[in-house]
Amino acid sequence: MFLSRCARGFAYFVLCALFSVSTIVAQSSPVKNVVLVHGAWADGSGWKGVYDILVKDGYHVSIVQEPETSFKEDVAAAKRVLAQQDGMCILAAHSYGGAVITEAGNDAAVAGLVYIAAHMPDAGESEADDGKRFPSDLSKSTAIKKTADGFTYLDPAQFHEYFAADLPAEQAAFMAWSQVPNLAENLKAVITTAAWRSKPSWMLVAGADRAINPEIERWYAKRANSHTVEVAGASHSVYVSRPKEVAALIEEAASQAR
Repeated sequence: MFLSRCARGFAYFVLCALFSVSTIVAQSSPVKNVVLVHGAWADGSGWKGVYDILVKDGYHVSIVQEPETSFKEDVAAAKRVLAQQDGMCILAAHSYGGAVITEAGNDAAVAGLVYIAAHMPDAGESEADDGKRFPSDLSKSTAIKKTADGFTYLDPAQFHEYFAADLPAEQAAFMAWSQVPNLAENLKAVITTAAWRSKPSWMLVAGADRAINPEIERWYAKRANSHTVEVAGASHSVYVSRPKEVAALIEEAASQAR
């Protein structure tokens, strides 16, 4: 009887130990899902270079196509893709997409947030108001135009200069003429709960960004205590022009977030 009790006790101990080990392994496993969110006046195709690197390195990558018809609908589009993930993921965004993931990133599937030359508002803030702290060259230019029904777009003749200066002129021209107009009110959308307050974040600062002042990218990162890298000479389109650096930061986040 005593041996039987001892055997049962030992078996229970072994099962508990195995469960604890498997739990620790699961918690320490790197995140393998990545969700990418584009910014204003763009679509998901700009992520192709980053996508190719991440897929080659073994990540499962999904790209959100935001309609840019309202901030609420853009957040919903991101959450729709998050719901399709099998396991935890890294949520990364460029530009205006940073505001989108700040709201959508509260989803339980998100392990960490990566901001690529992006806005990073806090609760009660909008990117339009935050941008006034450090005005960009774009905000002081005549490049932002508005349609009769309230959508903004960048003057194709000035797109290369302010949005994609480190890309070939032909590539910038294609981006300019395929840009997605963004509802003007989207930039004034106020964040309700900032995901970076409760989840780890990473920021890539584009050193020669003319659409978002690099100073506010640094300011955002310092406030959020983000892991930060800076790419000297990179334009606002750093996610297109420097895919290796962008992918490396996303992979760093995936290896460290839990």
